[in-house]
Amino acid sequence: MTPAINTARKARVQHQVHEYQHDASSESYGTEAAEKLGLSPAEVFKTLVVSLDGKTLAVGIVPVSGKLNLKQIAKAAGAKKAAMADPADVERSTGYVMGGVSPLGQKKRLATFIDASAQKLDSMHVSAGRRGLEIELAPDDLARLTSARFAPIAG
Repeated sequence: MTPAINTARKARVQHQVHEYQHDASSESYGTEAAEKLGLSPAEVFKTLVVSLDGKTLAVGIVPVSGKLNLKQIAKAAGAKKAAMADPADVERSTGYVMGGVSPLGQKKRLATFIDASAQKLDSMHVSAGRRGLEIELAPDDLARLTSARFAPIAG
């Protein structure tokens, strides 16, 4: 059990856990998850951590079919600029390893932004806290559990 799954269970949020055999040579964890689970890349979201104005960390959740728009997440967060966070800072702050970072159950609660495209979906898939493990839940439930805001952050 991961902190992400425990968070959903504790909140009594309807969810499903999907497991697949992770291939260590895979270059894109999110694309691999979509392919191995037979899902559209628009339904599988990656969890990315950014540094805002070089001071604070924030989380951006975008479809694996797109990219995080750094200008848009900075704007959504009320910052001047955003840059991808250092992997060591990501792991220390979230408690998860790269490729298995979940927006749920992080060690430190970070400001979180979910791409607005998720609002069109009945359910979305995000990492459940380890490579090869995804959790499916409603976008509104994910937003509630992470105190996230929806914003157009994917490019």
